[in-house]
Amino acid sequence: MKENIFDVLIYLFENYLDDDIGLLPDGIKTELVQAGFEQTEVNNAFNWLEALTEQNEIKPKLFSAFRIFCAQEQAKLDIECRDFLLFLEYTGILTPSMREITIDRAMAIESETITLDELKWTVLMVLLSQSDDDIAFSRMEDIVYDLTPALLH
Repeated sequence: MKENIFDVLIYLFENYLDDDIGLLPDGIKTELVQAGFEQTEVNNAFNWLEALTEQNEIKPKLFSAFRIFCAQEQAKLDIECRDFLLFLEYTGILTPSMREITIDRAMAIESETITLDELKWTVLMVLLSQSDDDIAFSRMEDIVYDLTPALLH
């Protein structure tokens, strides 16, 4: 079975992160391995989530800024992903600081590139852990689960 960190993160999100469960992380890790996930990917997913919880919200000094993606970000996040991030910021789902945390977490993924679906899940995880904005989270959840169109024409 070929999983990556996103498979583990999605499984965790759908089965654990919304619930108030009594399992400790070691118990969840054991259950994930028993479910067929590789131990390495389970550990990577937990490390990724731990680093996310350690992120502090960036306090911007300017409230209007233009985001320029560096070469490494452009290589990992294609134009569709970068446009999507800017769209989420423009529509108010992401704040500039949440955008930066999302980019940081996307860059922390060990794969060479990130797909748009993987980026959507990354945004959802960032909003879940970093934001108190239930409306933004709900809107993003609708986008992830294709309940509403991401772009309105």
